[in-house]
Amino acid sequence: MRTFDSIDDLAAAVGETLGPGPWQPIDQKRVDLFADATDDHQWIHVDPERAAAGPFGGTVAHGYLTLSLLPVLAGALYRVRGVRMGINYGLNRVRFPAPVRVGSSVRASATIADVSVVDGGVQMVNVVTVETDAGGKPVCVAETVSRLYREVAR
Repeated sequence: MRTFDSIDDLAAAVGETLGPGPWQPIDQKRVDLFADATDDHQWIHVDPERAAAGPFGGTVAHGYLTLSLLPVLAGALYRVRGVRMGINYGLNRVRFPAPVRVGSSVRASATIADVSVVDGGVQMVNVVTVETDAGGKPVCVAETVSRLYREVAR
């Protein structure tokens, strides 16, 4: 994990790649809970028997489940001291080049693409690449936009 001493140190790190981070397991229970939370019960995600004969040879995680893991996956890559609050500001681009097979694990790397000043802090754009322990193509490539706000001096 890379530690930045302050928000001001981020600008000098543009172009730096962080990670990869630790592996996160993707099991059927996690996929089923996501399906319940989003009402997306497509058989390729939640029916192991039917999915075994399907195009992926088993159940696969929802793309949006993979995307929802970005805060924890990217959060394991760096820390910035002196931040009172960070928010997910949005995404510029997201792709899912390969499926995440249930039973695999995922991890992320991130390249700091841009850091710009906003009122009270900075806006940071990262290109996050998620891979599985099975190798091959990335399972998610997303350009994330975050805002980090400075601690208020007292």
